[in-house]
Amino acid sequence: MIQANGLRFRTMVDGPSGGEMFILLHGFPEGAESWSQQVAALAKAGCLAVAPDLRGYGLSDAPADSAGYTIDHLADDVRFMITAFGRTSAHVAGHDWGAMVAWYFAGRYPEMTDTLTVLSAPHPAALAAASRDDEDQKARSRYVALFVQEGKAEHVLEDDNYRRLRHMFTIGPNPDAVPPSVIDHFTRSLSRPGRLTAALNYYRANLAGGPAWESLTEIGPITTPTVFLWGDQDPALGRRAAEETGRHVVGDYRLQVLEGAGHWLQFERPGEVSLALTTAASK
Repeated sequence: MIQANGLRFRTMVDGPSGGEMFILLHGFPEGAESWSQQVAALAKAGCLAVAPDLRGYGLSDAPADSAGYTIDHLADDVRFMITAFGRTSAHVAGHDWGAMVAWYFAGRYPEMTDTLTVLSAPHPAALAAASRDDEDQKARSRYVALFVQEGKAEHVLEDDNYRRLRHMFTIGPNPDAVPPSVIDHFTRSLSRPGRLTAALNYYRANLAGGPAWESLTEIGPITTPTVFLWGDQDPALGRRAAEETGRHVVGDYRLQVLEGAGHWLQFERPGEVSLALTTAASK
């Protein structure tokens, strides 16, 4: 457990204390364990790997008000986690919502971002444009309209022993990639009082319009060396935003398309994700 930004965060930590620091940010509806294989790979490579349960998840604190989940708060969590380990910067990686936080953090705190490794989620401005203009991305993003509805989303995802929540992990080209034991762990964690609402507050605080949405999409060009890994069979995030992300990165940038991969890249392509991270450590 570490103290950061006024909250307690449970973190998975491995590797030498003096190694290059990586902070690995998970997405919805997961937890720190989504990075287990990458934490082990980074530690073996001599890096200090830190994978927190983000606010609202796992054993980390969960503010009750949805306003506590705006992107500014989430980015400041990362900032204070880095300083909690006595560092002034770190390599930052994120998947899904963790990727959105990583993009925003790199835009807001470039001096604290050694490298940026992003999984699945394109640059927020590229995703916003595709969600507005691209029929394919509009169709892929329809679930967001449910998730921002307080009460209804909880009812739908909790129904029949969280059947739809569990099913999310099996959507895509590799339905058996996430082990059943891991799905059970994530589901049990989110079934605790208030925790599913906390996770859904990421959508409600940031994707329902207003200042948070503007902050998310107007972070400006990314100057940090960046690698973006995208599965070309991702059911939620389509090709247009993935291919246009490079327009929003002015530093060294590489798009790595993982052919045949879906959304859960740490499980579907663990070796390639780990290699992208350990390669970043040498930059």
